[in-house]
Amino acid sequence: QVQLVASGGGLVQAGGSLRLSCAASGSIFSFNTMYWYRQAPGKQRELVATITNGGYTSYADSVKGRFAISRDNAKNMVYLQMNSLKPEDTADYYCNPGLPGVWSQGTQVTVSS
Repeated sequence: QVQLVASGGGLVQAGGSLRLSCAASGSIFSFNTMYWYRQAPGKQRELVATITNGGYTSYADSVKGRFAISRDNAKNMVYLQMNSLKPEDTADYYCNPGLPGVWSQGTQVTVSS
């Protein structure tokens, strides 16, 4: 079963940028759609961005125009470029290959005002 490791989180000031990475232990080509989710303290996990093998992307309204998801199937990597960060983006971020129960560990993003 594929294992996922998320990284790249950290503390950043509002308006700053971070790039999250998700490394898979095996090929992600078989997963047509890859997902980034986030979970803020006391809130439910929410979908942030998706990307298909064909490169089609979709975003939550709250991050449109600021975040960009990408994938490199040759490297078994998925990325989330986050720009113009806001305090409300503070959360643990997770990647997911569309399989129930298969999650990366969270990578913590904290945006200070």
